[in-house]
Amino acid sequence: MIDLLPLLAEQRRALADVLDSLDAEAWAHPSLCDGWTVRDVTAHLVYLLEHSTLATVATFVRHRGDFDRMTRATVAADPRRGPELAAALRAHATSRNSPPGFGLEAPLTDVVVHAQDICRPLSIAHPLDATAARPVLDLIVAPKARRAFVAKGRLDGLRLEATDCNWAHGTGADVRGAAVDIALGALGRTPALTELRGAGVELLAARLAH
Repeated sequence: MIDLLPLLAEQRRALADVLDSLDAEAWAHPSLCDGWTVRDVTAHLVYLLEHSTLATVATFVRHRGDFDRMTRATVAADPRRGPELAAALRAHATSRNSPPGFGLEAPLTDVVVHAQDICRPLSIAHPLDATAARPVLDLIVAPKARRAFVAKGRLDGLRLEATDCNWAHGTGADVRGAAVDIALGALGRTPALTELRGAGVELLAARLAH
């Protein structure tokens, strides 16, 4: 099995490079995550790096098993400003922390997707190469993804095809596009749907609307 840590660390450092260039206005800008600013998304990423799996599970239990409630509470509780969070992201780039039951493909997916949540509203290009894209796409279509990443049934009857990294999965109506847009669409980011093509895009959009 390939060790994803070097690739994961590379993605974290690349995002930290972007964050280092932001001014106060950009840090306060809304991200693609509903209700979260760029600073908030970064705080979420850093929390997962700085807290062990056991500590994260304990926090999850304290919030009565509500992951959304937990993440919003931990983000709100972090007093650090954007530049401090960017430094923390860089400092913990080689963290192996991952959610229970997942390997490093889960934090890799987190940083890849959240980088787009940050960069796209700021009109910052942040490309994703094929080496990083494939583990993310493979996780999204895996059965275990339904536990934390992709709602059950969202991708049923769809054939996903990444046009930039020779990857495809599923049968049914086509959804084609760049790997990063496939990932974003599968994970519920509706702005990415405008970059996708195929008969299945309308069906995916309808599912995301409910």
